[in-house]
Amino acid sequence: MAYAPSAHTDDEVRLWVQTHLVFSGGVTVAELNGEVVGLMAVSRDPDCRWIDQMYIHPSHVGLGIGSELLAHALATLPPPIRLYTFQANAGARRFYVRHGFVAIKFTDGAENEEHCPDVLYEYLASKQAPGTL
Repeated sequence: MAYAPSAHTDDEVRLWVQTHLVFSGGVTVAELNGEVVGLMAVSRDPDCRWIDQMYIHPSHVGLGIGSELLAHALATLPPPIRLYTFQANAGARRFYVRHGFVAIKFTDGAENEEHCPDVLYEYLASKQAPGTL
């Protein structure tokens, strides 16, 4: 990502995915013709749910894969759902807003590994069905 230098080497990222991310649960993988083209990792806190990772291979952006992964999260996680993305990632920011997320906090990036300004988004249920609490 041109706007966010990697805080880890490729080998460190691969090791983290293999030893931590996959085994933490909550990972959904998108495949196309037997090839992994994207993933989403989610987690749950007492007060909200998180989309911790969302990645679509650059050659597959714009094909609806991210929308399908996000629809899965919205269908399986109770709101509120939160996520961070970098402020400079204009495409991701438009994507999340288009899917009903609202920016609730902007930071200077001091607390993320890349030290790049980011934005916290939140998704709330739009409306409850009649007769529900």
